[in-house]
Amino acid sequence: MTIYSANGSNTTIRERLGLRPIINVSGTMTALGASIIVPEAIAAMSEIASQWVEMDDLQRAASTIVARLTGGEAGFITACCASGITMAIAGAMTGTSLLAIERLPDDTEGLKSEVIVQLGHIVNYGAPIDQSIRLAGASTVPAGTVSVTQDYHVREAIRDRTAAGLYVVAHHTVQYGMLSLEEFCEICHARGVPVIVDAASEYDLRGFLARGADIVVYSGHKFLSGPTSGIVTGRKDLVRAAYFQNRGVARAMKIGKESIAGTMAALEAWEKRDHVGIRQREEAALNLWKDALQGIAGIGAEIIPDPTANPLNRLQVFVRPESRFSAAGLASALAAGSPPIIVRNHEVERGHFFLDPCNLHPGEAEIVAERMRAVLSAERPADAMKSARKDTAGVLRWPD
Repeated sequence: MTIYSANGSNTTIRERLGLRPIINVSGTMTALGASIIVPEAIAAMSEIASQWVEMDDLQRAASTIVARLTGGEAGFITACCASGITMAIAGAMTGTSLLAIERLPDDTEGLKSEVIVQLGHIVNYGAPIDQSIRLAGASTVPAGTVSVTQDYHVREAIRDRTAAGLYVVAHHTVQYGMLSLEEFCEICHARGVPVIVDAASEYDLRGFLARGADIVVYSGHKFLSGPTSGIVTGRKDLVRAAYFQNRGVARAMKIGKESIAGTMAALEAWEKRDHVGIRQREEAALNLWKDALQGIAGIGAEIIPDPTANPLNRLQVFVRPESRFSAAGLASALAAGSPPIIVRNHEVERGHFFLDPCNLHPGEAEIVAERMRAVLSAERPADAMKSARKDTAGVLRWPD
């Protein structure tokens, strides 16, 4: 196996590694590589890769850029959003006590070590979010029920050991009956409890701090299209305490100079990005796909807005029995084809899936339209009506 080919190779790195050349209409998913990194970030990563730098000074430079774009007092870059959550929670527990930082996660004596989360926000994004809390040495205090959280659920969950409140913004969360960020912050702040927002997949870099959050954590590798990374921004004292966790639990979460520089470049590129032009190209893809599915028995399609108010739309594809496919079966057939098309399938048990246009290379929208019509006009595979099952057998076979 040859990973790097200097000159003259007529193969791609995916071919050399034996990887399928997938088309991603699922979205900014970590399991698919998160995003297409912008050229500015690739150039910055390449330029700094061969250079020595003083990492704290590099992070000081990153703080300036993060603060400018987010409105925070300070910020830094870390390995990913999940590590940023752990660091922010640990910082709320220890402050700048270097000894307390070294004691985490198992020794929390004398520290506040409880984190309040609305029950409808305790999600799994590839790992359970409460594990990010436990990695800091804290415990999760659920507030409310899976269908509704009242103000008193959060208010009466606050105790002397409450270190922070965690508010999750994601399509995974229950999208009704939960307290708004403003309500959550008002209750927590009345008792001196800081609020940390998980905004991994969010477009809005300024709104969550403006609405009352004390720390916001973003992914640098999703809509920003940077390298795999996390961005921590907010109140300087809390950001400082979170950053100091690099001397403790976050040592295992450290980020390299290449990813810091790449994320800084992606942030600067975000300021200049043609967001209107991108939306227009995405809408053209959505309309192409919707038109391609018109008139097919048992298939419906509707363009819908993002559930967390990001400024983008997706195509919701409804799969009814008349199509002689289940939603899970059609998603599986598209993934098994050539080229493999990976849809956003986290709700297939409800009879639908989504097509997300935000990660397309030129020409791929047309391929997706053609492949969908071809699959829906062909003889049905044996598992066309398969049910949605949570089967981890394939996961457990890795690396075989």
